[in-house]
Amino acid sequence: MKDGVPLLVILVCLSLATLAAPIVVGRFGARGFLALALAPAAALVWIITVWPVSGEPDRTESLQWIPALNMNVDLRLTPLAAVMSVLVLGIGAVILVYCAGYFTGVSNTRKLPTFAAELVAFMAVMFGLVVSDNMLVMYVFWELTSVLSFLLVGYYAERATSRRAATQALLVTTLGGLAMLVGIIELGEHYGTYLFSEVIARAVGDPSTISIGVEVGVVLILIGAISKSAIVPFHFWLPGAMAAPTPVSGYLHAAAMVKAGVFLVALLAPAFAHLTSWRVIVLGLGILTMILAGWRALREFDLKLILAFGTVSQLGMLMVLVGTGERNVALAGMTMLTAHALFKATLFMVVGIIDHATGTRDIRRLARLGDRQKVLAVIAALAAASMAGIPPLYGFVGKEAALETVLHASLPSPVPVLLLVGLCAGSALTVAYSIRFLWGAFGRKGQAKPTSAVENMHGISPLFLAGPALLAVLSLIDGIFSPWLDHVLAEYPDRSFPPAEDPYHLALWHGFTLPLLLTVLIIATGVVIVQPHSPFSRLRRRNSVLLGNADRLYDATLRGADVLSLRMTQSTQRGSLPLTQGTILLTLVLLPVLVLAFGTRARPELRVDASPLFLSISVLMCAAAFTAVVLRNRLATVLVVGVTGYGTGVIFAIYGAPDLALTQFLVETLTLVVFVLVLRKLPAEAPITGSRPTRVARALLGIAVAAMVVVVAIAARAARVAAPVADRLPEQAYKFGYGHNTVNVILVDIRAWDTFGEISVLLVAATGVASLVFRNRRFGSAPRVSPEAAAAAAAAPGTTWLRGSALRDPRHRSLVLEITSRMAFPTIMVVSVYFFFAGHNAPGGGFAGGLTAGLALVLRYLAGGRYEIGEALPLDAGRILGTGLLLAAGGTIVSLLAGAPAMSSVAFEFTLPVFGDVKVVTALIFDAGVYLIVVGLVLDVLRSLGARLDLEGSPADMTSPLPVQSGGGAR
Repeated sequence: MKDGVPLLVILVCLSLATLAAPIVVGRFGARGFLALALAPAAALVWIITVWPVSGEPDRTESLQWIPALNMNVDLRLTPLAAVMSVLVLGIGAVILVYCAGYFTGVSNTRKLPTFAAELVAFMAVMFGLVVSDNMLVMYVFWELTSVLSFLLVGYYAERATSRRAATQALLVTTLGGLAMLVGIIELGEHYGTYLFSEVIARAVGDPSTISIGVEVGVVLILIGAISKSAIVPFHFWLPGAMAAPTPVSGYLHAAAMVKAGVFLVALLAPAFAHLTSWRVIVLGLGILTMILAGWRALREFDLKLILAFGTVSQLGMLMVLVGTGERNVALAGMTMLTAHALFKATLFMVVGIIDHATGTRDIRRLARLGDRQKVLAVIAALAAASMAGIPPLYGFVGKEAALETVLHASLPSPVPVLLLVGLCAGSALTVAYSIRFLWGAFGRKGQAKPTSAVENMHGISPLFLAGPALLAVLSLIDGIFSPWLDHVLAEYPDRSFPPAEDPYHLALWHGFTLPLLLTVLIIATGVVIVQPHSPFSRLRRRNSVLLGNADRLYDATLRGADVLSLRMTQSTQRGSLPLTQGTILLTLVLLPVLVLAFGTRARPELRVDASPLFLSISVLMCAAAFTAVVLRNRLATVLVVGVTGYGTGVIFAIYGAPDLALTQFLVETLTLVVFVLVLRKLPAEAPITGSRPTRVARALLGIAVAAMVVVVAIAARAARVAAPVADRLPEQAYKFGYGHNTVNVILVDIRAWDTFGEISVLLVAATGVASLVFRNRRFGSAPRVSPEAAAAAAAAPGTTWLRGSALRDPRHRSLVLEITSRMAFPTIMVVSVYFFFAGHNAPGGGFAGGLTAGLALVLRYLAGGRYEIGEALPLDAGRILGTGLLLAAGGTIVSLLAGAPAMSSVAFEFTLPVFGDVKVVTALIFDAGVYLIVVGLVLDVLRSLGARLDLEGSPADMTSPLPVQSGGGAR
């Protein structure tokens, strides 16, 4: 690692900018994007100041994360990563400035803060992707780009086209990502390391290590790369993603996301480009994509779709150049990589300006726009000329380098010639659709006056033009001064590939050479192709199947998957809860029987060591369980089942587990409340179902499960060969988790990842329960009593202990319960907070504290009715749940910032004037998240199964319309 700001700090700063984005944009509107642009701009300046220099080692950093899985945050700033970082951060900053103009005057700005956060988050994730040296960590960033792309493309969620495009992009790129994950694991396990740098070094140093398994792994990784970069046959998702706002298209689909696959191919090319499978996929599919997508671009009338298919075509070309595996061709690939980002981002922003000002992107509705907007036309002309490879633009330098280096590539004959022909054909199509774009957007088209869309267009602010103008000028400057960029772009090929016999150098003029002649022929051919009366024009107007059936194949695949899933569900799930439970329990019995019958067995050791109290509780629990089986009254059954739960808590307490006992008592009490809330809407008596043989079979299965649990417990005790780990847990819990409550330390430190998954399940459960009850919407806090309703209530003012009970029928009120709950509620909440803070060293914790607070809310609801929930806690349950999950995840960030592994505890000790020495453990943040999620769960259950069901089936005094102060949750 070199001196200076660490890469991880840059990544964290971009993440903090993500958190600030919704606040800034929510406060300042579209102008807030200008402030957000400072974050990637500052990161860009830092990248330039620490640019990898020839002869010096790469900047590397490593932060321990999950060592057991070989997942450490290993970062490396290679020359390739530095070039990609410039594109990600530089164009990202320009896009944010462009957003300030694009979203100015937009009527619906409700989703704008969220959009800003997602866009900045994408920049952070993309930066993390290109600087990751650990393959598994890179994969995490890779999948995050897919998720964020889904959110950004689906910005206009009210439109069916946006929802379809977002889902399609997510499914296609995720499918490729899953294949890539298998390939990564294959390479990592084969080479004994998950670092890109070490895998590549070993494969280059000893090619004999590349086995069949490694080649399969490489192919799987390439599937992920070509799916992300929209290479045939995964090309169809990119044109569909044009349903996204133009800033998204200008960034994700020109400079960032689609370049991830190209980046990965460039990264692995030094080690695996000589493989036949590599050449078939990268070179073959790359050329095919370039030609077919270029031809399809000529058939589109939407300016954005012209650029979309053009992007697919250019990505095919980039794959060929960076995947050939030679120094000179790789230099041409780096040149085209940067040139493409400049001109394509410019053109997408130009389309956004046209759409914003005229309300259309259809070239049939645009005429004489160039006469009205000359500056915009000049910007577009510069970018389109660079895309077409017209001198002196930067695109010409890259295109000429590609033609020259591919022609002399050391590939088996006739591959170089075929690649050259393919590049020439694709480049001619690029010239043609570049001309079509300019003519379609700005041409006069034989009309004497502008079309209505152009005639009625609004003005374009200088801020709106600043971004595309800057990139267009850079395309010109980089072309003229390309020799100055030669040593910058050549650093990656020079370090990665064997030296070339005749190293190629970037320049605007190489003399009268064959590539120059080919360039002239390419431009002339492109002009002919686009002529309205040429044979090519007539051919492209015909219905073509080129690239046309992939979208239909996607739809057919989804329909087939739906049909298959329905048939599988039909054959395995009969919709019967007893049958499903019976299958699970039968499996629970049979599998241990097979293991015990055919596996090695230790001699069982049965030892009875039980106190009279334990035996008494056990008998009581068995009697309660038997009673629950024979009772038909649902409420009575629930109560006797509760006896078994409370008995379990007593057994925990007897054997010295007070924390488990406390949690068991709280959970059992809350479970009883939920059962009672549901049973109100069910008949009191449960019907007798099934024939007598069926009931006998159920009884036998229950007995078998009980017997198997006993047998497995005895066998497990006999199979132990080492001392129980529990003997060392108290000491280790304090050493690693800084707490004396071993159970709590296990939950929030040692197995914090498991706990995080479990609280996520709680959140999903709360959402599911509410979704079943609130059929329309569930947003807002619980209903509250308005002053008008209180004035009209049956109770006289000043006679109620609970405000919500004022609206209840006096016959349903209990003054004793109201007084008791009002007086007990603060005490119970204090106990809840005590459990939360004391839980790390004494019985309690966030879970127990949250359950206690939930029971306090239950008490208020039972005493005061449905309006009392909003009076007790006037907050939205969804926000409480979300905040809890955010806090639990935030504990991870705090641990990482403190230099510790994620989800581990870090202690901070300091002295306060009144309190003295204080020790605060970061696990408290995680526990706070658990606390809020449990409280939110209880509040959501009370709102749905309590207040909402009260509203739907209550007597007249509850169903009459009453004005309430609410966020709408119960309406």
